[in-house]
Amino acid sequence: MTRNISDIRRDYEGGQLDESQATDDPMPLFEEWLTLALESEGLDGNAMTLATVDSQGRPHARVVLLKGLDDNGFVFYTNYHSHKGSELTNVPRAALTFWWPSLSRQVRIEGSVEQVSEQESDEYFASRPRASQLGAWIATQSVVIPDRSWIEERKSRFEQAYEGQEIHRPVHWGGYRVIPEMIEFWQGQPSRLHDRIRYEQREDGWHHFRLAP
Repeated sequence: MTRNISDIRRDYEGGQLDESQATDDPMPLFEEWLTLALESEGLDGNAMTLATVDSQGRPHARVVLLKGLDDNGFVFYTNYHSHKGSELTNVPRAALTFWWPSLSRQVRIEGSVEQVSEQESDEYFASRPRASQLGAWIATQSVVIPDRSWIEERKSRFEQAYEGQEIHRPVHWGGYRVIPEMIEFWQGQPSRLHDRIRYEQREDGWHHFRLAP
């Protein structure tokens, strides 16, 4: 390593986040932040880290894309037979983290997870480019394979099989919805004196409060 990572410093600068901006429901604030992130971060604005836990209690994390957002939660799509799919079957809970460096903003989300309806998965699958639709059939996600040529050969077979035909969604591929129970908004500030507003879902609705940096 040619650079000492302990010497890397960044003084965060951004707008302030205070209680006056904290609406009763966190979703409008998230949508506002996401809109700005999509403008400033470009194609990476909807990227998020998804953390799951396996049956042995071991955590696993990876970056996925947010592909749906409504009052019920945050939606992403994947192969149900993948590692994350298996983990969510055993422990249907997850955490999400959005990091938008150009805005010095972070959002953390924790909650339960459910599969979206087949209709919702079908509609999203139909909206994907044809190459991505084929990819859902080609990729046996997380399975050990011998080499890259295995993928290319499988790709060729599926391209021939579906030539001139509509591609339907595989039953092993679809969406998950993370239903939030906690959402925390983090706005970076100079001297590490960051602004943090946390929302928690309780029996009588959302409650929010400020956390120390």
